[in-house]
Amino acid sequence: MNKAYFVIVLTCLCLCTAQAQTTERIAVLIVDGFSNHDWKQTSAVTKWILEESGRFDVDISTIPTDSLQRGAWNPEFSKYAVVIQNTNNIQNNRLRWPPQAERNLEKYVKGGGGLYILHSANNAFSHWKEYDKMIGLGWRRSSEGDALEIGPSNHVTRIPPGEGQGTGHGDRFNALIQILNPHPINKGYPGKWQTANTEVYHFPRGPAENLTVLSFAYDSTSTKRTWPVEWVVAYGAGRVYNSSMGHLWNGEFYPPAYRCVGYQTTVIRATEWLATGKVSYPVPVQFPTAETQSLRAKDTFKAP
Repeated sequence: MNKAYFVIVLTCLCLCTAQAQTTERIAVLIVDGFSNHDWKQTSAVTKWILEESGRFDVDISTIPTDSLQRGAWNPEFSKYAVVIQNTNNIQNNRLRWPPQAERNLEKYVKGGGGLYILHSANNAFSHWKEYDKMIGLGWRRSSEGDALEIGPSNHVTRIPPGEGQGTGHGDRFNALIQILNPHPINKGYPGKWQTANTEVYHFPRGPAENLTVLSFAYDSTSTKRTWPVEWVVAYGAGRVYNSSMGHLWNGEFYPPAYRCVGYQTTVIRATEWLATGKVSYPVPVQFPTAETQSLRAKDTFKAP
């Protein structure tokens, strides 16, 4: 083999390898089965957003309604780079994951797995103390952990248990998301951007350990104060992303909160970061700004 031919073959192999690496999809599992939100559509739209990007293969594991079958439910989380938690028992405390599944998730995240807490999932499982540590902040009573507030000069203020209120929210509104800490997820985003029809949780509470607030918004409909919207948590060797964005209520279909280009981009980039610790998905030119929203057409999503 002459030298020139060898160089050509080697170059082709390198290009093919690079292409294969860029097309290798990240395995993601969505867990659903009960919530006071429209969990079926939430899972379907989230799966579609991720798979449309061309970077993910998404499975859904629905917790059985039958109590005996539910007791045996125990997904093999280790098969996946990211688990998206989309269950919420805030209206029925008896709905829980089986203890072995709880321990399995703890082991998975501590060992380096990625966990995405999808909107109302941070309302769930007040009985599960390790879950509180994983999510950092959630929907909890005023006695259950510190609340974080964004104060003057964008300083994060801790409000101790018993002071202030339990977690809640006012009416949904078009929130102005403001970046607090630069992060691979928000790299290239404008410092402020509009998202549609969003709930801003006031007094989010929890252990708030090993936690970094990524963004915040002013609560114009209720407390007239400023609260975290997105945060990440280090739990063992794993990574957790948590956000109040992503509300989808019963009776809605692919609402503006999900059609928002900023929200969809964040879902993709957060999931990629959870899986790899890096983000390569580009910020689209249609990304919203401080002055303008950016919504995809309602007919872009077809219900399964």
